[in-house]
Amino acid sequence: MNITAFIPLKKFSNRLPNKNFLPIGGKPLYTHLLRTLVKSSLIKNVVVYSSCEEFKNDLPDGVEFIRRPEYLDDDTVTGDQIYEEFINSYHSDYYLLGHVTSPFLKLESIELAIKNVLNGEFDSALSVKCYKTFTWYKGEPINYNITSTPQTQNLEPIFIETSGFYLFPKSLFLNTRRRIGLKPYLVEVSASESIDIDYMDDYKLANAFYESNKDKDD
Repeated sequence: MNITAFIPLKKFSNRLPNKNFLPIGGKPLYTHLLRTLVKSSLIKNVVVYSSCEEFKNDLPDGVEFIRRPEYLDDDTVTGDQIYEEFINSYHSDYYLLGHVTSPFLKLESIELAIKNVLNGEFDSALSVKCYKTFTWYKGEPINYNITSTPQTQNLEPIFIETSGFYLFPKSLFLNTRRRIGLKPYLVEVSASESIDIDYMDDYKLANAFYESNKDKDD
């Protein structure tokens, strides 16, 4: 079963200008996840999908660059439209959609997703952060009864997508236009892995984490 990791990238970002090129540890943001992905023996191809050829300048060895149509850079274009264009032009049995805004994803988390999907028990996988805390939605508690407040350790956990990565078979997306199936495997990632850079504060947090951990394991 072939697995292709594909990374959609565009040059401009509305929320954080020049985001994908901002340095972390002296290397552009977009290179960190790529350097992790190429280490996996379970992933056959690692592909950057972008209309901006500047990304070719610092691609790690083993990463392929495919130029995508420029219309896909329009702010009105959805992620699903980008994924569909890539999937229809680049065959693979499975796709691992990765986002470089999560630079600290670990190889172990990615390969855990792959192994649990390939063994047939799950139809897809995604990275999530687990929270055991009192949670509300639309004015109502989600995971506890306010008339009988439990101890925190006894709360039902809440899982939030980190958007770090999604793994799915080609057939799932073509049949449903979804990257998550009916029985997904949830990969619980650490606090550092769940860092997602969208705003300047996120970028500052990522740099602070890198600087405090560059000489030791997370």
